[in-house]
Amino acid sequence: MTRPRLSHGARGGGLPEKSPNACPAPGPSQPGGTGARRVVGARRSFLLDSACGLGGIALASLFADDGLFAADPDPMLPRAPHFAPTAKSVIFLFQSGGPSQLDLFDYKPSMRRWDGQALPPSLAGNLELAFIQPDSKIWASPRQFQRYGDSGTAFSDLLPHTGRRADDICVVRSMTTDQINHHTGQLMMACGTPFVGHPSMGAWSLYGLGSESRDLPGFVVLNSGSGADAGSGIWSSGFLPSSYQGVPFRAKGDPVLHLSNPPGYTAESQRARLDVLRDLNEMHRALSGDPEVDARIASYELAFRMQMAAPELLDFSGESRATLEAYGLEEEATGAFGRNCLLARRLVERGVRFVQLVHGSWDHHAELEKGIDKESLAVERHIV
Repeated sequence: MTRPRLSHGARGGGLPEKSPNACPAPGPSQPGGTGARRVVGARRSFLLDSACGLGGIALASLFADDGLFAADPDPMLPRAPHFAPTAKSVIFLFQSGGPSQLDLFDYKPSMRRWDGQALPPSLAGNLELAFIQPDSKIWASPRQFQRYGDSGTAFSDLLPHTGRRADDICVVRSMTTDQINHHTGQLMMACGTPFVGHPSMGAWSLYGLGSESRDLPGFVVLNSGSGADAGSGIWSSGFLPSSYQGVPFRAKGDPVLHLSNPPGYTAESQRARLDVLRDLNEMHRALSGDPEVDARIASYELAFRMQMAAPELLDFSGESRATLEAYGLEEEATGAFGRNCLLARRLVERGVRFVQLVHGSWDHHAELEKGIDKESLAVERHIV
């Protein structure tokens, strides 16, 4: 069959020129008519309007037979990686603000010879930095360094626990960036680009691998300290569906606001309400074709399951006394970050794919030694 063609004759066009194969005009043979002619007309209209659709249905059927289409639209279903993995989950400890590597793990003994002197012309000549002027003076780190393990990796006296694990740690010294501001630098670290709107590494991990947890988000964010300058940009899903963005958990109370039902509201009534809401969303999805509706449905269903799983997750009473002391939960200086580290461990034990810990307060522009001492004490013993 061919679609009617527009005539471009002397009358100016715009009226369809009849084709021998075109569907008959509405009349007695169309709806409102009778007999076999009406059936034939309805069939022709159906085939004319949905020829491509029939091909799509056939192709979808072939894809489904080959396992290329998931039977369940849940975007969190676990997916097999391309290669055999050596790890099943990620705990990303992001120290926001910028710990001074020169005072922690980047040993520069030659700087002591330059301590208190002006920058040499070979360095100061083309400097374009926000806070360093050409006449600035060099300040060597006052920390004491020690080499650890068979690798001989040097760590300062602020990282004694880390030093004991020197042979289990890879220290990358070749990573650089041309970003000099906190916001864009943090986006570069988490998303690989200084521009907003791109997925973070947690979102990509969830998109590619799904999550083994059915009752908790596949990508969880735990904040402590003053937070990150780039905010939610470092756990954003960017241009991926919103199902893959990180879910920040609160430090106290419900991990997510309004997770618990109000008094007198039962799980059964909540389930009934969600069933109606799901039906309405599915109707909207069928009409609009908007894939974000699937993300919203999945979010509601996950929140309902979280109501059952969250209390057990946050109950540390089953942890041994030695474990609680190791994480420093009862000490003011170490409690916040230590609690997040313990919670991160419990999350991955329950199948969560990616946990991102963001600890701020490292942006030291004054009282450098005091600030580094405080933050190193807060985080160092929990990392290892």
